[in-house]
Amino acid sequence: MSTSLVTNLKNFTTMSKLRSQITDALIQNAVGNIQKAKVNVEVYLQNPVGIGEHPDVLAAIQEQVDIIAHEEERLQVIAKHFGS
Repeated sequence: MSTSLVTNLKNFTTMSKLRSQITDALIQNAVGNIQKAKVNVEVYLQNPVGIGEHPDVLAAIQEQVDIIAHEEERLQVIAKHFGS
C-alpha cells in the first residue's frame, strides 16, 4: 500500500471519528436539555406554589415544553442530515 493511501486512510479515520464525536456531543446536549426541561415541568406540576419567581406557572411550563419541542426537532435534523 502506498504511503499516500495510508495517509489518506488515517486522515479519513480521524475525520470520521471527529465527526462521530461532534454529532454525539450535539445529541447528548439535546437529550440533556430535554431531560432538564422535563424535570422542570415535573417540579412545576408537583409543587407550583414553590416556584416563587414564576407567578405564571402555565407560562413557565409552556416554556419548558417549547424547549423539549426545539431539542426534539434538533435531534431529528441531526439524524436526517448527519446520521450514519
